[in-house]
Amino acid sequence: MESRNPIFSQRGAPGGQPAWAGPTPSVQQLNEMYATPSYAPPAERTMTIDDVVVRGFMTLGTLVLSAAVAWYLNLGWSLAAPAMIVGLILGLIVSFRQSTNPALILGYALCYGIAIGVLSHMYESVFHGIVLQAVLGTMLAFGGTLAVYTLKIFRPTPKFTKFVVGAALAAVGLMLVNWIAGFFVSGGLGLRADNPIGWIFSIAMILLGCFFLLLDFDEIESGVRAGAPARYSWLMAFGLTLSLVWLYLEILRFISYFTDND
Repeated sequence: MESRNPIFSQRGAPGGQPAWAGPTPSVQQLNEMYATPSYAPPAERTMTIDDVVVRGFMTLGTLVLSAAVAWYLNLGWSLAAPAMIVGLILGLIVSFRQSTNPALILGYALCYGIAIGVLSHMYESVFHGIVLQAVLGTMLAFGGTLAVYTLKIFRPTPKFTKFVVGAALAAVGLMLVNWIAGFFVSGGLGLRADNPIGWIFSIAMILLGCFFLLLDFDEIESGVRAGAPARYSWLMAFGLTLSLVWLYLEILRFISYFTDND
């Protein structure tokens, strides 16, 4: 029986000459030939600054909206505490796995938005007008840090990155020790109290938040320059949101030290 495959057909060329002039391919070569797709899959679109801006607005919008709802409904700490714990878990998953899953990132924003809304309501009930001041302070810190980076007044270096990460770990460790010490001594080490030590520590935490923003801007620029996949814009938006949450909470606490109770 004649094969219908032109490679083996004796009628594939004029004059009755074989269409395949070379050696007969082996079975392995044929398998590789037919296993190779005849087209290349489309390459994933690379990340742009616009992608980060859009994802950033979506993430921050989710956080602000959930905070506003929690504020308006005055949900209370009984709901805010579990939301903060869930948000912390989601944030750790995204951070350690470098996940670009929008559900995890928006879930973090939703949970932390609830916690921030309740916490802000509590501060506002004691210190009238403090939330607006903290929001404006956060915006100024963000704008100032962005200007420093854009004007190339300072750009992060590998040594600076190690310093910021090390300082953050040290700060978290100190806050943990301060919290444990609070069970035995009123105010613990005084890091979160209205005293000179507490003021200095809060200023250091605000500066650390600005340093993290510098790292975020540098990571975004490096990702765009390197042609990172567009999905990584979600991770960039998460980093910016995390830094802004840190800044807002620290500025809120710092202002409370110098605001009279109503």
